[in-house]
Amino acid sequence: MQATDAAVLDTIYKVLHALNQERSANEQIVIGPSTCLFGEDSLLDSLSLVSVIVDLETQVSDTFERSVSLTDDRAMSRDPVPFTDVTAMQQYLLELLAE
Repeated sequence: MQATDAAVLDTIYKVLHALNQERSANEQIVIGPSTCLFGEDSLLDSLSLVSVIVDLETQVSDTFERSVSLTDDRAMSRDPVPFTDVTAMQQYLLELLAE
């Protein structure tokens, strides 16, 4: 599959929907481009964030047949980090998949 804006966004949404399926009704996160994944406004604790990152790396590999690392030095040195929100994650994944 080609790594288009829509395809990458859909991949992120799939991972977040799977996370919501594991959460109780009162812990659901609203999923959209501005969904905060990390930081003060995030509804994800550190364990949930790690789960999202690992699941996203797996989903990207399955969907686009490319391995990516979302927690390497390159990702961690960015300001802001790519998992601040869904849009930042989408843009970073598009960069990685374009290489």
